Amino acid sequence: MSAVNPPIRFEDGGAYERYMGIWSQRVGDTFLDWLAPQPGLRWLDVGCGNGAFTERFVERCAPGLVRGIDPSEQQLAFARTRASLAHAQFLKADAMALPFADDSFDVAVMPLVIFFVLDPAKGVAEMARVVSPGGTVCAYAWDMDNGGFPYELLRAEMRAMGLELPTPPSTDASRREVLADLWAGAGLTAIQTRAITAERVFTDVEDYWQTVLGGPSVAGKLSAMPAETLARLKARLGKRLSPDASGRITCSAQANAVTGRVPK
Repeated sequence: MSAVNPPIRFEDGGAYERYMGIWSQRVGDTFLDWLAPQPGLRWLDVGCGNGAFTERFVERCAPGLVRGIDPSEQQLAFARTRASLAHAQFLKADAMALPFADDSFDVAVMPLVIFFVLDPAKGVAEMARVVSPGGTVCAYAWDMDNGGFPYELLRAEMRAMGLELPTPPSTDASRREVLADLWAGAGLTAIQTRAITAERVFTDVEDYWQTVLGGPSVAGKLSAMPAETLARLKARLGKRLSPDASGRITCSAQANAVTGRVPK
């Protein structure tokens, strides 16, 4: 029997910011344009991590109240250092057992989180519970099953080398049809889904490499590799990345988004 991968944990807010926070904000901008929420709403960020997306909706949507929950106290500590989030409150909590009363919020959002929730349906039901009638329950997630993850190239090269990959427990929950079913199963209405494409530019191959080396979901695996294996992986990546004339590398990723309303 093969060993089971340990759960992916995000305990370094700074490393997460470079590895994934920038990507989350790129997707988040398009996501917020799509939602077009009114100002003054009460927002809950479920799985807020280091506050990367929380900061985005605070700056763009003028919420009246902001709460964030995450299982990592280290990530929450980073979120609390963001000047724009000085009036937000962050709690260590589980997405499947939100520590809030019914009807406490107007919007509950789950950014890049649903595939980490052991029981996605329970997580969606909890968001629906704490949102008032007429309010919005929404999420976006990397399209893991269709190669939409920002570092899919790294994952592909690791697989080609026969290296075990850290994988979220519920990757199928990132598919648009599954998201729609989860939202319907929670009794939500006016359900819509869409794909979102995002791009990010790395200065050069070394910038990309240093970014993935610090990636919280893969750093432990990479740091445990023999030096020669790590060098071989870096060389394989270097051959696959396509720098422009100035050495910059443009990478793209795709996420799936969903929104629905709590029935009145």
